[in-house]
Amino acid sequence: MRDQFPSEGSALKRYAARFDAVEINSSFHRPHRRTTYERWAASVPAAFRFAVKLPKAITHERRLVESAEPLARFAEEVGGLGGKRGPVLVQLPPSLAFDAELADSFFGRLGETLPGRVACEPRHPSWFTAAADALLIAHAVARVAADPARVPGAAEPGGWRGLTYARWHGSPAIYRSSYDETAIEAHAAVARTAGESWTMYDNTTLGAATANALALQAGLASGRKQKGQVDPSGDWSNPSSSAATWS
Repeated sequence: MRDQFPSEGSALKRYAARFDAVEINSSFHRPHRRTTYERWAASVPAAFRFAVKLPKAITHERRLVESAEPLARFAEEVGGLGGKRGPVLVQLPPSLAFDAELADSFFGRLGETLPGRVACEPRHPSWFTAAADALLIAHAVARVAADPARVPGAAEPGGWRGLTYARWHGSPAIYRSSYDETAIEAHAAVARTAGESWTMYDNTTLGAATANALALQAGLASGRKQKGQVDPSGDWSNPSSSAATWS
């Protein structure tokens, strides 16, 4: 796959020459200085966008409770991306059940602190209900389409449909398996849904994400214009473990 990317420049610059979106996954595990985000933003073309994953300190440790201070800190850090910031990804722990009062409070605060697109990847079955969907719609939050699907319907996008955000983690072996042509065609069908569309490949352990993202990008080329992302072979502070297209 190296021949698909320029041979010179930093990993991010070479990556951005072929794709124009990335999901910053390392923000989930540790904070980055605002100057780091500024440097990343300055390294890519004007059309490039960064999705940012909310810290696990908010989603997994505080479990969305008392989140005002860490949200404000995170907002200040990712402000370094400026206009190149894309959606905020909120991945919830599998044990976190849907609580309407808590979810309403949290997503309201998130919208005030970090205005813009939001995608939520819930993993407890209680989030895949009409009540949960209605609350996400009320806060303009897209529910992530994910594979492997933990419950029926989880592989389909939900919530607010102004944004479609898909995360394909690899199956049958999560993070490892490559998707075949039939699966890529199905992913393309999801990507072509109305509104802004992002598709992330997280099957990076054996390098499948690169090939899958390139195949999806090629398949979409005959349709409406899409923007693409894949985890580059180099390392730029490990910002992402994904691959994506967006439009």
